[in-house]
Amino acid sequence: MADFALIPAYNEEDNIEEVLRRLKKVNHIIPLVVDDGSTDRTAELARKNGAIVIRFPKNRGKGEALKTGFEYISKHKNARYIVLVDSDLQFFPEESIKILKALRKGANFVIGYRNFSEIPLANRMGNHIWIFTFNLLFGSDIKDANSGFIGMDIKTVKLIKGHVGGGYIIDNGLRAAVVRHKLKIKHVPVTIVYGRKRDIKRFARMFFGNFYFIVKEGLKYRLGLD
Repeated sequence: MADFALIPAYNEEDNIEEVLRRLKKVNHIIPLVVDDGSTDRTAELARKNGAIVIRFPKNRGKGEALKTGFEYISKHKNARYIVLVDSDLQFFPEESIKILKALRKGANFVIGYRNFSEIPLANRMGNHIWIFTFNLLFGSDIKDANSGFIGMDIKTVKLIKGHVGGGYIIDNGLRAAVVRHKLKIKHVPVTIVYGRKRDIKRFARMFFGNFYFIVKEGLKYRLGLD
């Protein structure tokens, strides 16, 4: 059986080798890098370090990168588990083992949840609003609405890959699809490092875009309109 690390990447030549080096600590995991139209050496360095690489000719966004990775892995006859790994080292790639252990114990979908005391105040407040609204409308118990450090089994991938949006809402789209299918969700604590300066306009778009998505899809779910 094959376990995959799905790594969307855009202009990450400074980090991709370190990501792949640290993933080697996780036995037998296969790295799949979806290069989202990078203009630097991301794809070249990923191949050099043993990753399978799918490359977009131009930037299409994280959501499309993940969906392309899902399609590729779901066609692999021996695929078992997938862990989504960021390419910017905000999370520790080697902690994928925590997520894999939870999947091996029977979870369908595993969320790496962060210590909120280590998250900038604006991000923390936004996440708490998303979490409260998501759980209120979906009747769930999600602990972290915006962590992209996620794992799932191949059954889950095949069930939800055609029912998630792209762009900023991909992470909450995955959660909504999993709740709709009544799959088993598990949370494991993971380490987070914030290093990059926040783009206020991007943060605002992401916050309001996700909030709108959660309210719209949550009301549809609550009212039985899916």
